[in-house]
Amino acid sequence: MSADFIAGLRAAVAATPNVVPLRLLLAKALADANLFDQALVEYQAAHDVDAHSFEAALGLGRTLLQLNRAKEARLVLDQAVRLNEAHAEAHLFYAHALSAAGDFGEAFVQQGIAVKLDPTLKVKLTNTIANDPVNTGEGQTDPLSQGGVVIQERAGINFEDVGGMDAVKERIRLSIIYPLQKPEIYKAYGKKVGGGILLYGPPGCGKTYIARATAGEVKAEFIYVGLNDVLDMYLGESERKLHAVFESARRATGYGQTPAVLFFDEVDAIGNSRMNLRNSAGRNLVNQFLNEMDGMQGNNDGLMILGATNAPWDMDSALRRPGRFGHTIFVEPPDYAARLAILQVHLRNKPHVGMNLNAVAQRTASYSGADLMAIIETASERAMTDALSTGVVRPITESDMAAAMKRVRPSTSEWLQVAQNYVMYSNQSGLYDDVAEYLKRGKQK
Repeated sequence: MSADFIAGLRAAVAATPNVVPLRLLLAKALADANLFDQALVEYQAAHDVDAHSFEAALGLGRTLLQLNRAKEARLVLDQAVRLNEAHAEAHLFYAHALSAAGDFGEAFVQQGIAVKLDPTLKVKLTNTIANDPVNTGEGQTDPLSQGGVVIQERAGINFEDVGGMDAVKERIRLSIIYPLQKPEIYKAYGKKVGGGILLYGPPGCGKTYIARATAGEVKAEFIYVGLNDVLDMYLGESERKLHAVFESARRATGYGQTPAVLFFDEVDAIGNSRMNLRNSAGRNLVNQFLNEMDGMQGNNDGLMILGATNAPWDMDSALRRPGRFGHTIFVEPPDYAARLAILQVHLRNKPHVGMNLNAVAQRTASYSGADLMAIIETASERAMTDALSTGVVRPITESDMAAAMKRVRPSTSEWLQVAQNYVMYSNQSGLYDDVAEYLKRGKQK
Protein backbone atom coordinates (compact mmCIF):
# COMPACT_ATOMS: atom_id res chain seq x y z
CA MET A 1 0.00 0.00 0.00
CA SER A 2 1.25 3.50 -0.79
CA ALA A 3 2.02 5.98 1.98
CA ASP A 4 -0.56 8.37 0.51
CA PHE A 5 -3.28 5.72 0.62
CA ILE A 6 -2.51 4.94 4.27
CA ALA A 7 -2.40 8.65 5.12
CA GLY A 8 -5.82 9.09 3.52
CA LEU A 9 -7.23 6.22 5.54
CA ARG A 10 -5.76 7.69 8.71
CA ALA A 11 -7.49 11.01 8.03
CA ALA A 12 -10.80 9.24 7.41
CA VAL A 13 -10.49 7.20 10.61
CA ALA A 14 -9.61 10.33 12.59
CA ALA A 15 -12.79 11.96 11.32
CA THR A 16 -15.00 8.92 12.07
CA PRO A 17 -13.19 6.90 14.76
CA ASN A 18 -16.09 4.58 15.57
CA VAL A 19 -16.64 3.29 12.02
CA VAL A 20 -15.21 -0.21 12.45
CA PRO A 21 -15.02 -1.28 8.74
CA LEU A 22 -12.97 1.84 7.94
CA ARG A 23 -10.58 1.22 10.83
CA LEU A 24 -10.24 -2.42 9.79
CA LEU A 25 -9.33 -1.28 6.29
CA LEU A 26 -6.58 0.91 7.73
CA ALA A 27 -5.34 -1.94 9.94
CA LYS A 28 -5.14 -4.30 6.99
CA ALA A 29 -3.28 -1.72 4.91
CA LEU A 30 -0.74 -1.28 7.69
CA ALA A 31 -0.32 -5.04 8.07
CA ASP A 32 0.16 -5.44 4.31
CA ALA A 33 2.91 -2.81 4.57
CA ASN A 34 4.54 -4.88 7.37
CA LEU A 35 3.80 -2.09 9.87
CA PHE A 36 2.55 -4.61 12.41
CA ASP A 37 2.94 -2.46 15.54
CA GLN A 38 0.75 0.21 13.97
CA ALA A 39 -1.69 -2.39 12.62
CA LEU A 40 -2.01 -3.80 16.13
CA VAL A 41 -3.14 -0.41 17.46
CA GLU A 42 -5.86 -0.14 14.82
CA TYR A 43 -7.08 -3.74 15.19
CA GLN A 44 -7.21 -3.28 18.97
CA ALA A 45 -9.17 -0.03 18.57
CA ALA A 46 -11.66 -1.75 16.23
CA HIS A 47 -12.00 -4.61 18.70
CA ASP A 48 -12.64 -2.15 21.54
CA VAL A 49 -15.42 -0.46 19.57
CA ASP A 50 -17.05 -3.77 18.54
CA ALA A 51 -16.01 -6.71 20.70
CA HIS A 52 -18.26 -9.00 18.61
CA SER A 53 -16.58 -8.21 15.30
CA PHE A 54 -15.11 -11.43 13.91
CA GLU A 55 -12.89 -9.51 11.45
CA ALA A 56 -11.45 -7.41 14.28
CA ALA A 57 -10.75 -10.43 16.47
CA LEU A 58 -9.16 -12.40 13.62
CA GLY A 59 -7.04 -9.45 12.49
CA LEU A 60 -5.94 -8.72 16.04
CA GLY A 61 -5.01 -12.35 16.64
CA ARG A 62 -3.06 -12.65 13.38
CA THR A 63 -1.15 -9.44 14.11
CA LEU A 64 -0.27 -10.60 17.62
CA LEU A 65 1.10 -13.78 16.04
CA GLN A 66 3.20 -11.71 13.65
CA LEU A 67 4.65 -9.96 16.69
CA ASN A 68 5.40 -13.30 18.42
CA ARG A 69 2.88 -12.59 21.20
CA ALA A 70 1.38 -16.06 21.11
CA LYS A 71 -0.26 -16.12 24.54
CA GLU A 72 -2.26 -12.98 23.81
CA ALA A 73 -3.04 -14.23 20.30
CA ARG A 74 -4.39 -17.47 21.74
CA LEU A 75 -6.99 -15.61 23.82
CA VAL A 76 -8.14 -13.41 20.93
CA LEU A 77 -8.21 -16.23 18.37
CA ASP A 78 -10.18 -18.40 20.77
CA GLN A 79 -12.81 -15.65 20.65
CA ALA A 80 -12.55 -15.49 16.85
CA VAL A 81 -13.33 -19.18 16.34
CA ARG A 82 -16.28 -18.87 18.71
CA LEU A 83 -17.62 -15.92 16.71
CA ASN A 84 -17.31 -17.82 13.42
CA GLU A 85 -16.94 -21.57 13.90
CA ALA A 86 -17.11 -22.24 10.15
CA HIS A 87 -14.08 -20.10 9.24
CA ALA A 88 -11.25 -22.52 8.43
CA GLU A 89 -8.39 -20.02 8.58
CA ALA A 90 -9.51 -18.79 12.00
CA HIS A 91 -9.05 -22.33 13.30
CA LEU A 92 -5.71 -22.53 11.49
CA PHE A 93 -4.32 -19.35 13.06
CA TYR A 94 -5.69 -20.46 16.43
CA ALA A 95 -3.74 -23.69 15.96
CA HIS A 96 -0.59 -21.66 15.27
CA ALA A 97 -1.08 -19.72 18.51
CA LEU A 98 -1.72 -22.87 20.54
CA SER A 99 1.35 -24.52 19.08
CA ALA A 100 3.55 -21.52 19.85
CA ALA A 101 2.24 -21.53 23.41
CA GLY A 102 3.15 -25.22 23.76
CA ASP A 103 -0.40 -26.64 23.73
CA PHE A 104 0.32 -29.22 21.03
CA GLY A 105 -2.70 -31.42 21.73
CA GLU A 106 -5.27 -28.68 21.21
CA ALA A 107 -3.21 -27.37 18.27
CA PHE A 108 -3.76 -30.71 16.53
CA VAL A 109 -7.48 -30.53 17.24
CA GLN A 110 -7.77 -27.05 15.74
CA GLN A 111 -5.64 -28.06 12.76
CA GLY A 112 -8.00 -30.98 12.13
CA ILE A 113 -11.04 -28.70 12.26
CA ALA A 114 -9.39 -26.27 9.84
CA VAL A 115 -8.53 -28.99 7.33
CA LYS A 116 -11.99 -30.53 7.62
CA LEU A 117 -13.60 -27.16 6.85
CA ASP A 118 -11.20 -26.49 3.97
CA PRO A 119 -9.22 -29.52 2.64
CA THR A 120 -7.05 -27.19 0.53
CA LEU A 121 -5.45 -25.97 3.75
CA LYS A 122 -3.36 -29.14 3.76
CA VAL A 123 -1.35 -27.56 0.95
CA LYS A 124 -1.18 -24.23 2.75
CA LEU A 125 0.03 -25.89 5.94
CA THR A 126 2.89 -27.54 4.14
CA ASN A 127 3.88 -24.67 1.87
CA THR A 128 3.44 -21.56 3.99
CA ILE A 129 4.29 -22.60 7.51
CA ALA A 130 8.05 -22.26 6.90
CA ASN A 131 7.56 -18.51 6.57
CA ASP A 132 5.30 -18.29 9.57
CA PRO A 133 6.59 -15.86 12.21
CA VAL A 134 5.65 -18.12 15.10
CA ASN A 135 8.75 -19.40 16.89
CA THR A 136 8.18 -22.46 19.08
CA GLY A 137 11.74 -22.45 20.40
CA GLU A 138 15.14 -23.65 19.34
CA GLY A 139 15.17 -27.29 18.34
CA GLN A 140 11.39 -27.64 18.41
CA THR A 141 9.18 -28.48 15.50
CA ASP A 142 5.85 -26.80 14.99
CA PRO A 143 3.29 -29.65 14.74
CA LEU A 144 1.49 -27.79 11.98
CA SER A 145 4.57 -27.97 9.77
CA GLN A 146 4.27 -31.72 9.80
CA GLY A 147 1.04 -31.83 7.83
CA GLY A 148 -0.47 -34.30 10.28
CA VAL A 149 2.75 -36.21 11.02
CA VAL A 150 3.78 -36.67 14.65
CA ILE A 151 5.93 -34.02 16.31
CA GLN A 152 9.54 -34.98 16.88
CA GLU A 153 11.73 -32.62 18.84
CA ARG A 154 14.77 -32.42 21.07
CA ALA A 155 13.09 -31.35 24.31
CA GLY A 156 14.50 -28.12 25.74
CA ILE A 157 13.37 -28.73 29.33
CA ASN A 158 14.26 -31.20 32.07
CA PHE A 159 13.16 -31.99 35.61
CA GLU A 160 14.67 -28.77 36.96
CA ASP A 161 12.04 -26.88 34.93
CA VAL A 162 9.19 -28.81 36.58
CA GLY A 163 7.95 -27.39 39.87
CA GLY A 164 7.07 -30.00 42.49
CA MET A 165 6.01 -33.49 41.33
CA ASP A 166 8.94 -35.04 43.25
CA ALA A 167 7.29 -38.44 43.69
CA VAL A 168 6.41 -38.58 39.98
CA LYS A 169 9.97 -37.66 39.00
CA GLU A 170 11.49 -40.34 41.22
CA ARG A 171 9.23 -43.07 39.83
CA ILE A 172 10.11 -42.01 36.29
CA ARG A 173 13.81 -42.04 37.23
CA LEU A 174 13.52 -45.62 38.48
CA SER A 175 11.66 -46.77 35.38
CA ILE A 176 13.40 -44.83 32.61
CA ILE A 177 16.32 -42.63 33.62
CA TYR A 178 18.42 -44.83 35.91
CA PRO A 179 18.45 -47.73 33.40
CA LEU A 180 20.10 -45.33 30.93
CA GLN A 181 22.51 -43.82 33.46
CA LYS A 182 23.46 -47.11 35.15
CA PRO A 183 22.91 -49.78 32.49
CA GLU A 184 25.35 -52.28 34.02
CA ILE A 185 23.27 -52.55 37.21
CA TYR A 186 20.03 -53.03 35.32
CA LYS A 187 21.65 -55.49 32.93
CA ALA A 188 22.80 -57.58 35.89
CA TYR A 189 19.16 -57.96 36.89
CA GLY A 190 17.99 -58.66 33.35
CA LYS A 191 16.27 -55.32 32.93
CA LYS A 192 16.08 -53.69 29.49
CA VAL A 193 16.22 -50.00 28.66
CA GLY A 194 12.74 -48.88 27.68
CA GLY A 195 9.26 -49.83 28.77
CA GLY A 196 6.01 -48.03 29.31
CA ILE A 197 4.57 -45.59 31.86
CA LEU A 198 0.95 -44.48 32.07
CA LEU A 199 0.47 -41.00 33.52
CA TYR A 200 -3.05 -40.33 34.72
CA GLY A 201 -4.84 -37.61 36.62
CA PRO A 202 -7.05 -34.53 36.24
CA PRO A 203 -6.65 -32.44 33.07
CA GLY A 204 -4.24 -29.53 33.14
CA CYS A 205 -1.88 -30.93 35.79
CA GLY A 206 1.23 -31.27 33.64
CA LYS A 207 1.22 -34.81 32.22
CA THR A 208 2.48 -33.67 28.81
CA TYR A 209 5.00 -31.31 30.40
CA ILE A 210 6.53 -34.01 32.62
CA ALA A 211 6.74 -36.33 29.59
CA ARG A 212 8.71 -33.71 27.64
CA ALA A 213 10.91 -33.07 30.67
CA THR A 214 11.61 -36.81 30.86
CA ALA A 215 12.93 -36.74 27.30
CA GLY A 216 15.05 -33.69 28.12
CA GLU A 217 16.42 -35.36 31.26
CA VAL A 218 17.92 -38.21 29.19
CA LYS A 219 18.64 -36.04 26.11
CA ALA A 220 16.30 -38.18 24.02
CA GLU A 221 14.09 -37.40 21.07
CA PHE A 222 10.54 -36.57 22.16
CA ILE A 223 7.85 -37.84 19.80
CA TYR A 224 4.36 -36.53 20.48
CA VAL A 225 1.35 -38.48 19.16
CA GLY A 226 -2.11 -36.91 19.15
CA LEU A 227 -5.40 -38.58 18.29
CA ASN A 228 -5.39 -37.16 14.76
CA ASP A 229 -2.15 -39.02 14.06
CA VAL A 230 -3.80 -42.39 14.65
CA LEU A 231 -7.59 -42.40 14.50
CA ASP A 232 -9.11 -42.68 11.03
CA MET A 233 -12.65 -43.26 9.80
CA TYR A 234 -11.61 -45.83 7.20
CA LEU A 235 -11.33 -49.51 8.13
CA GLY A 236 -7.77 -50.61 8.81
CA GLU A 237 -6.26 -47.12 8.48
CA SER A 238 -5.98 -46.53 12.23
CA GLU A 239 -3.94 -49.71 12.65
CA ARG A 240 -1.71 -48.75 9.73
CA LYS A 241 -1.13 -45.28 11.15
CA LEU A 242 -0.34 -46.67 14.60
CA HIS A 243 2.26 -49.01 13.11
CA ALA A 244 3.76 -46.08 11.17
CA VAL A 245 4.05 -44.09 14.42
CA PHE A 246 5.95 -46.90 16.12
CA GLU A 247 8.19 -47.38 13.09
CA SER A 248 8.99 -43.67 13.09
CA ALA A 249 9.91 -43.90 16.79
CA ARG A 250 12.06 -46.98 16.21
CA ARG A 251 13.95 -45.15 13.49
CA ALA A 252 14.49 -42.26 15.93
CA THR A 253 16.27 -44.68 18.29
CA GLY A 254 18.44 -46.02 15.46
CA TYR A 255 16.68 -49.31 16.17
CA GLY A 256 17.98 -49.49 19.72
CA GLN A 257 21.13 -47.34 19.48
CA THR A 258 19.89 -44.14 21.15
CA PRO A 259 16.92 -43.44 23.47
CA ALA A 260 13.65 -41.87 22.38
CA VAL A 261 10.44 -41.04 24.24
CA LEU A 262 7.22 -41.89 22.41
CA PHE A 263 4.34 -40.03 24.05
CA PHE A 264 0.65 -40.80 23.44
CA ASP A 265 -1.74 -38.07 24.55
CA GLU A 266 -5.30 -39.14 25.45
CA VAL A 267 -4.14 -42.73 25.09
CA ASP A 268 -7.48 -44.10 26.37
CA ALA A 269 -9.05 -43.17 23.00
CA ILE A 270 -6.60 -45.54 21.27
CA GLY A 271 -6.45 -48.21 23.98
CA ASN A 272 -10.07 -48.25 25.14
CA SER A 273 -11.25 -51.33 26.99
CA ARG A 274 -12.28 -53.98 24.45
CA MET A 275 -15.19 -54.91 26.72
CA ASN A 276 -16.69 -51.49 25.95
CA LEU A 277 -16.12 -51.68 22.20
CA ARG A 278 -19.01 -52.97 20.12
CA ASN A 279 -17.31 -52.86 16.72
CA SER A 280 -14.41 -55.02 15.57
CA ALA A 281 -12.48 -51.99 14.24
CA GLY A 282 -11.96 -50.64 17.76
CA ARG A 283 -10.87 -54.03 19.07
CA ASN A 284 -8.47 -54.46 16.16
CA LEU A 285 -6.83 -51.15 17.02
CA VAL A 286 -6.30 -52.21 20.64
CA ASN A 287 -4.83 -55.52 19.45
CA GLN A 288 -2.47 -53.62 17.13
CA PHE A 289 -1.43 -51.41 20.06
CA LEU A 290 -0.66 -54.49 22.18
CA ASN A 291 1.42 -56.03 19.39
CA GLU A 292 3.40 -52.82 18.86
CA MET A 293 4.13 -52.44 22.57
CA ASP A 294 5.24 -56.06 22.80
CA GLY A 295 7.70 -55.43 19.96
CA MET A 296 6.15 -58.17 17.84
CA GLN A 297 6.35 -55.96 14.73
CA GLY A 298 9.67 -54.25 15.43
CA ASN A 299 12.52 -53.72 17.88
CA ASN A 300 11.48 -51.50 20.80
CA ASP A 301 14.91 -51.41 22.48
CA GLY A 302 15.66 -47.90 23.73
CA LEU A 303 12.08 -46.81 23.14
CA MET A 304 10.43 -45.36 26.23
CA ILE A 305 6.67 -45.24 25.79
CA LEU A 306 4.62 -42.81 27.87
CA GLY A 307 0.88 -42.41 27.74
CA ALA A 308 -1.34 -39.78 29.35
CA THR A 309 -5.00 -40.14 30.16
CA ASN A 310 -7.68 -38.45 32.21
CA ALA A 311 -9.67 -41.71 32.30
CA PRO A 312 -7.49 -44.69 33.29
CA TRP A 313 -10.65 -46.65 34.07
CA ASP A 314 -11.45 -46.67 30.34
CA MET A 315 -8.10 -48.28 29.43
CA ASP A 316 -7.95 -51.92 28.35
CA SER A 317 -6.49 -53.87 31.28
CA ALA A 318 -4.12 -55.76 28.95
CA LEU A 319 -2.31 -52.50 28.20
CA ARG A 320 -1.40 -52.11 31.88
CA ARG A 321 0.44 -55.42 32.14
CA PRO A 322 4.22 -55.54 32.75
CA GLY A 323 6.16 -54.89 29.57
CA ARG A 324 3.47 -52.56 28.29
CA PHE A 325 2.23 -49.66 30.48
CA GLY A 326 3.56 -51.58 33.45
CA HIS A 327 4.05 -48.49 35.61
CA THR A 328 1.01 -46.37 36.40
CA ILE A 329 1.69 -42.96 37.96
CA PHE A 330 -0.87 -40.56 39.39
CA VAL A 331 -0.12 -36.93 38.44
CA GLU A 332 -1.98 -35.06 41.14
CA PRO A 333 -2.86 -31.36 41.21
CA PRO A 334 0.22 -29.28 42.12
CA ASP A 335 1.11 -28.95 45.78
CA TYR A 336 1.74 -25.61 47.51
CA ALA A 337 5.39 -25.32 46.40
CA ALA A 338 4.50 -26.20 42.81
CA ARG A 339 1.57 -23.76 42.78
CA LEU A 340 3.84 -20.98 44.00
CA ALA A 341 6.41 -21.79 41.32
CA ILE A 342 3.74 -21.86 38.59
CA LEU A 343 2.35 -18.49 39.68
CA GLN A 344 5.83 -16.96 39.73
CA VAL A 345 6.63 -18.26 36.24
CA HIS A 346 3.44 -16.92 34.68
CA LEU A 347 3.82 -13.51 36.35
CA ARG A 348 7.50 -13.21 35.49
CA ASN A 349 7.11 -11.05 32.38
CA LYS A 350 3.97 -9.20 33.42
CA PRO A 351 3.84 -5.87 35.31
CA HIS A 352 2.70 -6.51 38.90
CA VAL A 353 3.02 -4.88 42.29
CA GLY A 354 2.32 -5.71 45.96
CA MET A 355 1.59 -9.35 45.15
CA ASN A 356 1.42 -11.88 48.02
CA LEU A 357 1.77 -15.03 45.94
CA ASN A 358 2.19 -17.15 49.06
CA ALA A 359 -1.40 -16.31 50.01
CA VAL A 360 -2.64 -17.05 46.49
CA ALA A 361 -0.85 -20.41 46.51
CA GLN A 362 -2.42 -21.21 49.89
CA ARG A 363 -5.92 -20.43 48.61
CA THR A 364 -5.67 -22.47 45.41
CA ALA A 365 -5.41 -26.02 46.73
CA SER A 366 -6.70 -28.55 44.14
CA TYR A 367 -6.27 -26.02 41.31
CA SER A 368 -4.49 -27.45 38.28
CA GLY A 369 -1.55 -25.77 36.58
CA ALA A 370 -3.89 -24.73 33.77
CA ASP A 371 -6.29 -23.23 36.34
CA LEU A 372 -3.47 -21.18 37.86
CA MET A 373 -2.46 -19.92 34.43
CA ALA A 374 -6.11 -18.96 33.84
CA ILE A 375 -6.10 -16.93 37.08
CA ILE A 376 -3.03 -15.00 35.93
CA GLU A 377 -4.49 -14.44 32.46
CA THR A 378 -7.83 -13.29 33.89
CA ALA A 379 -6.10 -10.87 36.28
CA SER A 380 -3.97 -9.62 33.36
CA GLU A 381 -7.06 -8.98 31.25
CA ARG A 382 -8.58 -6.96 34.09
CA ALA A 383 -5.49 -4.74 34.33
CA MET A 384 -5.16 -4.55 30.55
CA THR A 385 -8.78 -3.39 30.18
CA ASP A 386 -8.01 -0.42 32.42
CA ALA A 387 -4.79 0.27 30.52
CA LEU A 388 -6.63 0.31 27.19
CA SER A 389 -9.15 2.84 28.46
CA THR A 390 -6.59 5.14 30.11
CA GLY A 391 -3.66 4.63 27.77
CA VAL A 392 -1.41 3.98 30.77
CA VAL A 393 -0.05 0.51 31.56
CA ARG A 394 -0.88 -0.36 35.14
CA PRO A 395 0.50 -3.34 37.06
CA ILE A 396 -1.54 -6.33 38.12
CA THR A 397 -2.53 -6.01 41.77
CA GLU A 398 -3.84 -8.25 44.53
CA SER A 399 -7.37 -7.01 43.86
CA ASP A 400 -7.04 -8.23 40.25
CA MET A 401 -5.93 -11.63 41.53
CA ALA A 402 -8.77 -11.77 44.05
CA ALA A 403 -11.32 -10.97 41.34
CA ALA A 404 -9.76 -13.59 39.05
CA MET A 405 -9.96 -16.30 41.74
CA LYS A 406 -13.67 -15.64 42.09
CA ARG A 407 -14.14 -16.26 38.37
CA VAL A 408 -11.79 -19.24 37.91
CA ARG A 409 -12.80 -22.30 39.87
CA PRO A 410 -10.72 -25.51 40.14
CA SER A 411 -11.36 -27.73 37.12
CA THR A 412 -10.17 -30.84 38.99
CA SER A 413 -13.22 -31.14 41.27
CA GLU A 414 -15.36 -33.16 38.87
CA TRP A 415 -12.47 -35.52 38.03
CA LEU A 416 -11.67 -36.12 41.69
CA GLN A 417 -15.31 -36.89 42.42
CA VAL A 418 -15.42 -39.51 39.65
CA ALA A 419 -12.06 -40.92 40.77
CA GLN A 420 -13.34 -41.23 44.34
CA ASN A 421 -16.05 -43.61 43.11
CA TYR A 422 -13.39 -45.84 41.52
CA VAL A 423 -11.31 -45.69 44.70
CA MET A 424 -14.29 -46.87 46.75
CA TYR A 425 -15.76 -49.50 44.45
CA SER A 426 -13.20 -50.59 41.83
CA ASN A 427 -9.78 -50.59 43.46
CA GLN A 428 -9.26 -54.28 44.09
CA SER A 429 -5.96 -54.20 42.17
CA GLY A 430 -4.68 -51.17 44.11
CA LEU A 431 -4.42 -49.13 40.90
CA TYR A 432 -5.94 -46.05 42.54
CA ASP A 433 -4.10 -46.22 45.88
CA ASP A 434 -2.26 -42.96 45.07
CA VAL A 435 -5.58 -41.22 44.43
CA ALA A 436 -6.94 -42.58 47.71
CA GLU A 437 -3.90 -41.17 49.54
CA TYR A 438 -4.33 -37.78 47.85
CA LEU A 439 -8.04 -37.64 48.77
CA LYS A 440 -7.18 -38.64 52.35
CA ARG A 441 -4.64 -35.82 52.61
CA GLY A 442 -7.23 -33.38 51.28
CA LYS A 443 -9.74 -34.34 53.98
CA GLN A 444 -7.14 -33.90 56.71
CA LYS A 445 -6.41 -30.25 55.70
